[in-house]
Parts: sequence; structure tokens; C-alpha cells
Amino acid sequence: MSDLDYLKDKVQKAYNDWEINSYKKFISKYPERQKNFQTISFEKLKPLYHKCDNEDTNYLEQIGFPGEYPFTRGIQPSMYRGKLWTMRQYAGFGSAKESNKRYKYLLSQGTSGLSVAFDLPTQIGYDSDDPIAFGEVGKVGVAIDTLADMENLFDQIPLDKISTSMTINASASILLAMYIVVAEKQGVSKDKISGTIQNDILKEYIARGTYIFPPKPSMKLIVDIFKFCTMEVPKWNTISISGYHIREAGSTAAQEVGFTIANAIAYVDAALSSGLNIDDFAGQLSFFFNSHIDLLEEVAKFRAARRLWAKIMKNRFHAKEQKSLILRFHSQTAGSALTAQQVDNNICRVTIQTLAAVLGGTQSLHTNGKDEALALPTEESVRTALRTQQIVAYESGVVNSIDPLGGSYLIESLTDEIEKKAEEYINKIDSLGGMISAIENGYVQSEIQNASYKYEKQIERGERIVVGVNKFQIEENLKPDLLKIDLKTQEEQIKFLKKIRSERDNSEVENSLLKLKIAASKNENLMPPIINAVKSYASVGEICNILRQVFGEYEDKLII
Repeated sequence: MSDLDYLKDKVQKAYNDWEINSYKKFISKYPERQKNFQTISFEKLKPLYHKCDNEDTNYLEQIGFPGEYPFTRGIQPSMYRGKLWTMRQYAGFGSAKESNKRYKYLLSQGTSGLSVAFDLPTQIGYDSDDPIAFGEVGKVGVAIDTLADMENLFDQIPLDKISTSMTINASASILLAMYIVVAEKQGVSKDKISGTIQNDILKEYIARGTYIFPPKPSMKLIVDIFKFCTMEVPKWNTISISGYHIREAGSTAAQEVGFTIANAIAYVDAALSSGLNIDDFAGQLSFFFNSHIDLLEEVAKFRAARRLWAKIMKNRFHAKEQKSLILRFHSQTAGSALTAQQVDNNICRVTIQTLAAVLGGTQSLHTNGKDEALALPTEESVRTALRTQQIVAYESGVVNSIDPLGGSYLIESLTDEIEKKAEEYINKIDSLGGMISAIENGYVQSEIQNASYKYEKQIERGERIVVGVNKFQIEENLKPDLLKIDLKTQEEQIKFLKKIRSERDNSEVENSLLKLKIAASKNENLMPPIINAVKSYASVGEICNILRQVFGEYEDKLII
């Protein structure tokens, strides 16, 4: 037998083994998806297409099969043939009651998971009546001051049936505590709830800015959540390590992957240093990536990220469990790619970005509204964004075969190149002493700034066309209807907060906050005392102020 014949035989046997022992067993779990997968013209489609000619000598090692190491082709053997991605629509504005109405509307329209946007004061640990919060209450997300707001936010939404993603970082421990308590009040125990908190503080220092505490105590809070959820909330994703905001700040695709995974390495190192075993918590890590406008590069980026993470977890951290090797990710279409000019064009942009996420194998997806370059999305634009996902899922046919672009010369080459460049960034960060050191000396921020500057100069010079911005402009007189949040929302939120403070047992609040301060001073796990404080209706601001007293506040260094 020639070397080529041997290779073909080896790959074909591996494919047969995958189809019988992985794909068919896995897809049997989803009877609602059992059907003849075919094109619109009735041509039958195989689950997976592969090749084994002499150009694919590294096929099994580099590309492999879905649901198998290194997961280049997807994390599940059947991918969307078995189960579609979770369709989340990131939402939250004004008061908890207003946002609750939007969530119920989204659920009625077919969204399969909730994603909560919090206002800026909540994100950085201030109550709505704090002077620093003036003008920002309920503006970019929902205002949450106490457990009472969280109860209103999820009123009549069964938390044992719906998974919830919460985009919250510096104050993540408090919002998770509130979610746990609300679930318990519904009769749902901690071990039954599922969802994700973003909880990714390192990217806040890099790209976003909603930090509160210095890096060291912030990392301690994250590890506390890892430890608590490993034992108490096993279905919860304890962190969503975010490349999204790194990309929105102007990074390249390779930088997004490299810096995100370097952040993940820092979190894993911190958890291991605290005494956790890798396979005890790694399965609860998740990621969050941007789905940008360059469709083929984005597909390759997602495939490269999966493969690189699997190799790092296996070779660097010596993880043994398969779930520890898997990079599960949520994605969101690129807000930075949307334009204020000719907003209807954004529907097309979001469609391309949706295809990129789906062809790249996302586990959940949020699609932006067409008007989000101008304001929070209206109900109509949110519905159109959700329908975009549904049309791709049910009409486009791209879900009927696993990793349909895999094997393309361009896709495989781009996947290899992005993985290589991302790995080079990780090695550079390692040489600088790790991600925290790389952030503190400005290396990561500088790399992103340089990439962003290069991209913007290309647009200014007309070397890169953005339709409606630097070419194909039109004169626009009409302004679209926009969602507006007025100051009455702030007044009503402050009034409600004062009501809660007057009705709660304030001696119980003071006692719970004192216990929290003592625990923080003694370096104990802070989740139990935070949950206790939340139950007493202590506010986000009150809890954060206690932690500020112990940990201090982070002040960013100016990078020139």
C-alpha cells in the first residue's frame, strides 16, 4: 500500500468511527431535529464533508472531526444538526419592570435565552442616587440597586427553564448573588440554574474601563466565584472571557484571539494558584467573541481559537477531561461595524456577521439592531435582529452540514495563520511576565491602538470602503424613530430605592455588611457573605463601598 493509500484508509476509518461512535450517538439525543438534511432542491447532505488526499497529511491532528480534539470543526459531534445555537438578544434599559416586559416580548418571539445589559452605575458599583450616577441611570442598560430590582427583572420568568447571560464584570459577584437568591425565591435551587456571568475584569483594564478594584483583589473575586460555583452552582458558566470588547476597541482578528486567550491563561493560573484542580473548574469557563464583517476571516478566527485553546489546555495545563479542553463561546455581531448613515444597511451587515458566527460554530449569538449606532434598539429593530438569526437557522441551509467551509484552501490557510499569530502574541505576553504585567506596562493597549489607527486611516484614505460613509453617500433628512430614556426613569428608580431602604431591616443590612468587611479583610471566599448581604436587600453601591474600603480603587495610568 502506498503512503497516499495508507493515509486515505486511515482518514476514512477515522471518519467511519466518528460517524458511528460520536455523531450517531450524539444526534439521537435530539429527536426534534431528526430529519433528512437536504438542500432546497432535495439534494441529500452528509453530516460532514472531508478529504484525505496528499495535501492533508495533518488532517487528523490539525482538523480532525467535530466533537473531538482539537475541535477545529466544532465542539459537538452533530453541531447544529443536533441542536441550534442559543438565540440571545442582549437587552436591558430603564427600570427592571420595563426590561422585564422586553424579555417577555423576546421570549414570545422565539429567543431561547436571555442576555442582560446593565446600566453604567450598576457596572461600576454605584447606586442610582449616588451623585456620580446622575444622567446615566437606566441609559445603556437596566438599573439594578437591590434584590428588589432583580426580583422585578425576572418576574414570572422561570429560572429553571431559561438560561441567562449577564454582561457584568467588576460587580459580577453581587449580580450573581442576586440571581441565585431570586431563583431560590422561585423555588429553584442553585444547582438547577444555568447561565453565564461575563466576570472578565482583565479586558476592562485593556479596552472597556468598567473596573472598580485593582487587579489583584479583582482576580481574587473571580477565583472566589470559580470556587463557589464549582461546588454550589455546577451548571453556571463562571466567566465569559471576552474578545468582543478587544475587537470593538480596534484589534485585529489575531489580536482578539491572542489577547483573549492570554487573559484566560491568567485566570487559569490564578485559580490553580489558589488550590483548584484544572478539571474541577475548566469546564465552567466560556468565551465571548466578536463576529465582524469580514466573513471568511471570522470563520477562520473561531476555528483557530478553538484549536489553540484545546492545545493550551492539554499541553500547558495538562487537563484530562474533554470538557476542560473545549472552547465554548457566545458571539455578538460587531457594533463597531454599524453606521449611523443609512441605518437600514446595517441589517445586511448583521446578516453577514450572523453567517460568520454560525459558519464558525458559535454556541449562542446576539444580533445587533440596525439602529444601535444611534441609540438602544427599538422593539421593531430587535425583532428584525432576532428574525435574522431565525432566517439563517431555518431557511439558509447552512446548518444542515457540519463545518461546511472546512477543507477550503482559504479557510484552512487563514485558520492556520490566525492561530500562529495569536500564539506569537501569547508567547510575547508570557515573556513580559503574564497578562497583568503586559496590561500594566501598556503593551496590549498599544498594540490595539496601533491596529485601530491603521484601520481608521485606511477608511479616511478611501483604501477601505464603508458603504454610506466614504462612498455611496446620500443626503438624509429623516431621522429614524429611536428609543429614548428620559430623566423620569432616574427619578422613579431613586424613589423605589428609597422605598426599599425604608422598608428593609437596616440593622440586618449593617450586620451583613460588617460580616462582608471582616471576610474581605481575612481573605475568605466572599460569595457567601455577599449572598447574605443581598438577602438583606443591601444595595450594589453599599456592598461595593465596603469592598472599596478593603481593596481600594484602580486608577488607570495614562498611555501616551
